Amino acid sequence: MGYVQKRLASTAAKLAHASPSQAPAFPPKEAIASTSSKTEFFDAQTWAALQPPPKSELTAFAHRIGLGHIRKSPGVIQQACTHPSFVPFFRQHLPDEPIPETNGNLATLGNSLLGLFATEYIHSSYPHLPTRVLMAAVSAYVGPSPCEAIAKEMGATPLLRWHRMPITDLRPAVSHSEALSSIPRALTALVHQHRSVHSAREFVETFFLSRDVDLRSMIKFSDPKLALVETVAKFGRERPISRLLKETGRHSNSPIYVVGVYSGADQLGEGFGSSLKMAEFRAAEDALRRLYLTRQPPDSVQLPTSTFPSGEGSIFVAEEWKTHYVPVEMGDSEVHYASSGRSKAQSPGRRASAEDENDVDT
Repeated sequence: MGYVQKRLASTAAKLAHASPSQAPAFPPKEAIASTSSKTEFFDAQTWAALQPPPKSELTAFAHRIGLGHIRKSPGVIQQACTHPSFVPFFRQHLPDEPIPETNGNLATLGNSLLGLFATEYIHSSYPHLPTRVLMAAVSAYVGPSPCEAIAKEMGATPLLRWHRMPITDLRPAVSHSEALSSIPRALTALVHQHRSVHSAREFVETFFLSRDVDLRSMIKFSDPKLALVETVAKFGRERPISRLLKETGRHSNSPIYVVGVYSGADQLGEGFGSSLKMAEFRAAEDALRRLYLTRQPPDSVQLPTSTFPSGEGSIFVAEEWKTHYVPVEMGDSEVHYASSGRSKAQSPGRRASAEDENDVDT
């Protein structure tokens, strides 16, 4: 191999979809200028983007994510890694070649499946979670950013075929992160299509739902004390009372107060701060989070899709299970007072009274 061929091979190997196994064929025919006809300038980056990924990389990727058992895995994996934005780019440079299959329909189906599996998992694990926080949690588990991060962890970035399309009046712009996030969605749809709902749910649990997501930062209150008053009244409990539990340095420049919130003899929450109001604020927040972020033990969580057949079959025929399926009870878990809303308005007919602004009971 000559010096020019080595340079072409090393440069193309750094570009997308160019494999070192293609080095003996360098330089490609398009790069060789003919003396009899005028040849356009050869763009190595465009040529590399038009090349399909090697079957060896597709097969290795399929086995790496556990999809090597699917028949014709290199073909379906290549389809899952081809974004619809690649089609106009392909037609422009190779109009006579057959158009490659894209993951547009697969990504749409996979997005719905991801939302279904994440919603049932979060709702069964946190039965008291408010609807607004539930939606934010679903996005944190299976939203665009997690899909992009998981695609990178899978090693799907070199296999992605896409083209940056500018924004127009009829369609928004397509970014690399948006195209990359479509791969895990399409893979979820492939598992559902070639296997079953049960297998698709196991795939989502392995790559998406097994991660830890901090839900505490998603539930915020503009006035947790008033929200706690209405929440306690909603459940028919005694009115919450704040009590000073511990203190130190009251007459210094750095005092610390520990306040507890009680409903009758039961302590609902506890908080600390450099002032009584700060400690009471945090204690009310702690009491609300203890309620709305109560999590079911993992061994007692049952999902609706677990009643579907584990193999190919009708989803309307439930399998025989060793334990009887018990659905999660849907209670009144909404926050009636302003919670992380933009308006921060109180509920209709609710006014802050002097009784709500009582001091800490010392």
